[in-house]
Parts: sequence; structure tokens; C-alpha cells
Amino acid sequence: MKLVSYHLDGFQQLALLVDGMLYDTDALHPSLPCMMDIFLERWDEYYPLALECEASVRKGYKAVKAKPYELADILSPVPHPRSLRDGYAFRDHVEAARLNRGVGMIKEFDQYPVFYFGNHQSVTGPGDIECLPDHCRELDFELECAIVICRKGRDIPARDADSYIGGLTVMNDLSARRLQMEEMLLNLGPAKGKDFATVLGPCLVTLDELQSFVVPAKYGHTGNAWNLEMSARVNGVEVSRGNLKDMDWTFAELIERASYGVTLFPGDIIGSGTVGTGCFLELNGTRQRKHAGAPQQWLKDSDSVELKIKGIGRLENRVRCKATDYSILNRKKQFINAD
Repeated sequence: MKLVSYHLDGFQQLALLVDGMLYDTDALHPSLPCMMDIFLERWDEYYPLALECEASVRKGYKAVKAKPYELADILSPVPHPRSLRDGYAFRDHVEAARLNRGVGMIKEFDQYPVFYFGNHQSVTGPGDIECLPDHCRELDFELECAIVICRKGRDIPARDADSYIGGLTVMNDLSARRLQMEEMLLNLGPAKGKDFATVLGPCLVTLDELQSFVVPAKYGHTGNAWNLEMSARVNGVEVSRGNLKDMDWTFAELIERASYGVTLFPGDIIGSGTVGTGCFLELNGTRQRKHAGAPQQWLKDSDSVELKIKGIGRLENRVRCKATDYSILNRKKQFINAD
């Protein structure tokens, strides 16, 4: 089942996506809510009912007016997440990034999965992404997958954790690399380099629809993995390709770690971290390591970014760099000059 949130008369509306058409949930059944956050809060009640409605639509039993997906103003499938965590689960990406910096693989990667907190208030969906000038200095995409938590839980063991996953969606963890690198010199996690926009979409695909893609987790790990090809295109040119099954730490293990001593709630988002080759930072570093002086590529104003995961969908955005006199970097230069 594919769940979509979109704008309807100025409000968010939840719908089922079936064969390119949107069917409003509350029109399909009066007991179904029209908003994703309510649907997630009572997942065990609404999910089986929505599955029945989807089956009726496919059989032609539901005479409900539908809207073409392509004509709708699509939002993040969870327009207002309760929280946003992003993991670091792909060894290939971590190892390549460290190699490009001239350091070896860190052994602590294999001890437990790690994550950082993102800004859940800056989550957005397909469409234009407005960025300030400091964001547009070395602006980067990150090709990721994310899960949405559908049940409240605390101290969740990995062996049970997949049952807390409502579904999967595509995630673009946009990163202002210049800001990120400068602020992390102070030994804190990413802040202004990350908090301006995180993109999710175009839909939430529930696990029943992805069952045929399930494969065993890597040796020594617990939970489901999914054999889903991932790719990124910038201005129509493919720049990245990977596979979700290459996650070393599973989503189940990320849930176990995130819920240790902490309660997870329906509507919490957990990202996978960047797939191998899944960002310009890694790609530029690898290119320059192999060919000294090779040019770097970053996102620019009007660039289109298309992230795609098989079985989930295609997430499309366009970069819009706003002109403004306000600049963190200029203020920093003034501070240094004054000193």
C-alpha cells in the first residue's frame, strides 16, 4: 500500500495511491482519518481497514472520485514528524569518505549504529527547495531511505523492531557542506549545515508491498533488509547508484539503538544514512583522490535532483538559491577581521 499526503484546499489530505490515482482515505471509508499523523497514532486500527479499501479500489468496488497524482501538490508523506534521526548505516559510504580524507576505517563503526538528530520542523516534500546563499556554497544531496515509526515503544529489541516500521520512503538529506565542515570543527554534530531542509517522499510504502524484496541482513546483523536499487540524477544525469540491501546496520538495529532508554512515537522518522556513492562529498573526494585537481560538483541554483528507490518511488526537487544580504560566512569574516 502507498500512502500519500497532499495539499487540498490549504490543508493536508491523506490518500491511497493506486495506479497513479489518489483516493482520499476519508472518502474511501468514514472511519479513516484524513491526516497521516492520526493514521499513524492508531495504526493497528486504520492500517488493516486501509488495506481492505485498497483491495476494493483495485477490484472496482469503490466508486470514489480520484485525482491524478501528477496534478496534486504532494507533501512529505509525514508532513509534521514528531522527530527526525538520521543513521550512519552504510559501511561503503563511511569507508570511502574516510579514505578520501586519508584516514582508515574506524573500528567503532562495528560496535553499534549511530545517528544524529535532524530538524523535524524542516521536513518537506517534492518541489522547490529554497536555500540561502550560505547553503548554496557546496550544497549537496544525500541519497537515503527512511522509515516511519507506527507504534509507541521503548527499549525495543532488534528482533522485534521491524513490527514498529509503518513503511519506507525516499529521503534526501540536503547538506550545506561548507557550513557543516566549519561548525563541526567545534566537535559538535551537524547543525546549520543540515537543519534547513530534509526531503521525504513521494509516498510511504507499507511493508506488505515490499515483502517480495526482503532479503537476509548481513552476517551478524538482525532484522529485515530490502533488495531495492537506489539512484540519483542531477539535471537528468545519473550521478549515484546503490542498493538498500547494502546497509550494514539494519533499520531494526537502528530502532533498538534509538529506543534504548527512550520512547519512540508514531510519526518518528529514522533515516538510513547515505548509500555508497550517494553524495557529491564522497564522489568529489574519490575523484580527486584518483585524479589530483579534478573539478568538484555541487548543487547550484535551478538544478533538479531526482532520487529514486525501486518499489518506493521517485523524489524530485529543484534548488532555488535566494539572494539576500544576510550571510553567516560574511559575519564570520567580519568577526575575524575585527579580532
